[in-house]
Amino acid sequence: MPCPQPLSPEEKLADAKKLLGLPRIVVICGSTRFMTEMTEADLRETRAGKIVVKPGCDMKSPHELWSDPVEAEALKVRLDDLHRAKIRLADEVLVVGDYIGDSTRAEIAYARSLGKPVRFTHPEVDPDA
Repeated sequence: MPCPQPLSPEEKLADAKKLLGLPRIVVICGSTRFMTEMTEADLRETRAGKIVVKPGCDMKSPHELWSDPVEAEALKVRLDDLHRAKIRLADEVLVVGDYIGDSTRAEIAYARSLGKPVRFTHPEVDPDA
């Protein structure tokens, strides 16, 4: 009788979510120029009973936390890492906005490489459509 294979980290996370009875988790991706649309998507997804995670900082808007260019670049790297962690945590991805830049394109590719379903508020911008 063959030995059972150990669970992958992804399988362990899925099992933990089931044991905790968590609703589906959706991560919102897109350019921060669409923060208003992200807030609307957050509202709609939350109303639909999902846990929503999204970008927490709009670095395109001035703020003292990223006013120093050197600190801002380091923060951007940390925020990109954090957003990839949000993608790993999520059950699905919702891409917001009618424009896909390089960062969002990379997030979509990363999510798809993990087997995450990806939805679009504007399906015509899907790079794989």
